[in-house]
Amino acid sequence: MKPTSIRLFIKPGCPWCDEALDWFAARGIDHETLDVIRDPEARAEMRELTGQTLAPSLDVDGEILADFGADELEVWWRENDFEPRS
Repeated sequence: MKPTSIRLFIKPGCPWCDEALDWFAARGIDHETLDVIRDPEARAEMRELTGQTLAPSLDVDGEILADFGADELEVWWRENDFEPRS
């Protein structure tokens, strides 16, 4: 299925966040990036969605993946049958 909303919560300088950004870029998947360091509303929303303050965290059409690396993202993306959205 093609997601309609892809939101990636990141902390700049975080190597796992950079991996996630690279993963989306390599696949040409459009997404919204939310900086939880500079944006307190994004930080509060990430905490509400995930129950934690660790990044990266991802919200794809209400499906949540928190505190992950690129390998975990790849598996989770396939398990949820998401298709690239550009």
